[in-house]
Amino acid sequence: MTMLLGALPARFRRERVLIVGCGDVGLRCAALLRPGRRVLALTSSPERVALLRAQGVVPLLGNLDDRASLQRLAGLATRVLYLAPPPNAGTTTTDPRSRALAQALGRRSRPRKLVYGSTSGVYGDCAGAWVSETRPPQPSTARGQRRLAAERTWRNWGRWRGVDVSLLRIPGIYGGGRAGGARERLLRGTPVLCSPDDVYTNHIHADDLARACVRALWWHAPQRSAHVCDDSTLRMGDYFDLAADLYGLPRPPRISRAEATAQLGPMLLSFMSESRRLHNQRLKRELRLVLRYPTPQQGLLA
Repeated sequence: MTMLLGALPARFRRERVLIVGCGDVGLRCAALLRPGRRVLALTSSPERVALLRAQGVVPLLGNLDDRASLQRLAGLATRVLYLAPPPNAGTTTTDPRSRALAQALGRRSRPRKLVYGSTSGVYGDCAGAWVSETRPPQPSTARGQRRLAAERTWRNWGRWRGVDVSLLRIPGIYGGGRAGGARERLLRGTPVLCSPDDVYTNHIHADDLARACVRALWWHAPQRSAHVCDDSTLRMGDYFDLAADLYGLPRPPRISRAEATAQLGPMLLSFMSESRRLHNQRLKRELRLVLRYPTPQQGLLA
């Protein structure tokens, strides 16, 4: 085996990690991966090629909605980090993007590991209950249903193709490139629910999420899911009150659920209709991740 590896060109001796969905979090992952590894990223935008190269990432032009453009990915990567979402419309029983990528990756030598970034929305509304990874998913939104369909595609593909697949169920992401989300919402004066109607939400700083993704590429058990969330148990309104206090901005107005239904759009309402508290023991015990920002207060201050 040593002789065979020695005969390979140098570019094939290193681990080759393909990132699909290389946005803000993907670039953070790339920065952690680059020492000693070759990092590639699929992009559908020629305008991002220069940015990716400047970050030390090899750009590969392709589109998850165009199967033919993905064929060049076959046999390229030893590990794959898939952070792209399903389409925003269409069927909720399958994810055509996951199916197209799975077909391309399965054509020649397959990766050793694939990590899929899913959402905690696959659980639907849990009425504020504590949720572990063993709870059966029951998504209540089309977005959650599409994510669950993608999870099933990758689980089945991993079993059939003999590839270790890990699922990371991710809640609300904040920090860095996403830090403006809370601030801009506060500046707009977007209301939150009054305390009797408020919902529990879960959070993770973008840096901790990137560290979890990289760890999962090597250390997470195959065909297993894990919650990537911090230690906080905040209701949504309390989170925005905290952000407002830290930013020195007015706290958002509080309204009833009935008022929210009349005033707010369907996307925002969907987030206000699901309440759950995620356990993160697997994140700590199996991925052995020590959170850099265990609470949003620490992360927002940073």
